[in-house]
Amino acid sequence: MSSTSPNNSLGHEIQTVGVIGAGTMGNGIAQACAVSGIQVVMIDISEAAVQKGLATISGSLDRLLKKDKISAEAKASALARIRISTDYADLKEAQLVIEAATENEALKVKILQQLDAMLAPDVIVATNTSSISITKLAATTQRADRFIGMHFFNPVPMMALVELIRGLQTSDATHAKVKTLAETLGKTPITVKNAPGFVVNRILIPMINEAFFVLAEGLATPEDIDAGMKLGCNQPIGPLALADMIGLDVCLAVMDVYMKEFNDSKYRPAPLLKEYVAAGWLGRKSGRGVYSY
Repeated sequence: MSSTSPNNSLGHEIQTVGVIGAGTMGNGIAQACAVSGIQVVMIDISEAAVQKGLATISGSLDRLLKKDKISAEAKASALARIRISTDYADLKEAQLVIEAATENEALKVKILQQLDAMLAPDVIVATNTSSISITKLAATTQRADRFIGMHFFNPVPMMALVELIRGLQTSDATHAKVKTLAETLGKTPITVKNAPGFVVNRILIPMINEAFFVLAEGLATPEDIDAGMKLGCNQPIGPLALADMIGLDVCLAVMDVYMKEFNDSKYRPAPLLKEYVAAGWLGRKSGRGVYSY
């Protein structure tokens, strides 16, 4: 980002980012921060988990090194900026803490309340949720105005988008600081109001659901449905192949949330999607979904 940006000084206030969770999303966020020159403290519940997360980051940087995307010096510098720990007390030096734990509301609330008790009042807390209400999570904290959603996309180092989700309580100053940080990470942030599915998944998952209706009606083969959307809509992957990648159980769970929250029949899950999930055909992770793996 240009050094002449009026918001740049806000970005410089965030020099250390805490990341809670060393799994797929957490280690990806940690890598993106470290490569961009930001100090990182990556926390998980066990030493094995944080070591695995750090090894994943090292492997990811090795792949970038082989493709000449980064230098050996840049890799070493990025790794040197990441501190791993199992102790929340090590987050005290952070100006922003991003919670990237499993998508479980009770777990997230527990983590957020632990953070409240030991972080300075001016520290911003963000959650990398893809479905849980930001307004509701903010209300469980003592810093609702300094709470925001940062929905990164997988794989984090490669995907340019970050959805910034403002709860009802999120302040303009918090949004500005986090937006500047996202830009510092080389991401393109979009600002979204709090609502089920936010923007991307609100559009994407019903599209996948509709593809199952089309498949069930026998309008075309799975291959032709996916080819149609790839070649006709310039999508890099067809909706049925993408469903297999996401997990059909995840797609169904999201549609169930939309149906419950909106109470609108347009969000009814496709019966064929429910049937595949009942059969245990969940996609790539189970070896069989719409396609076989």
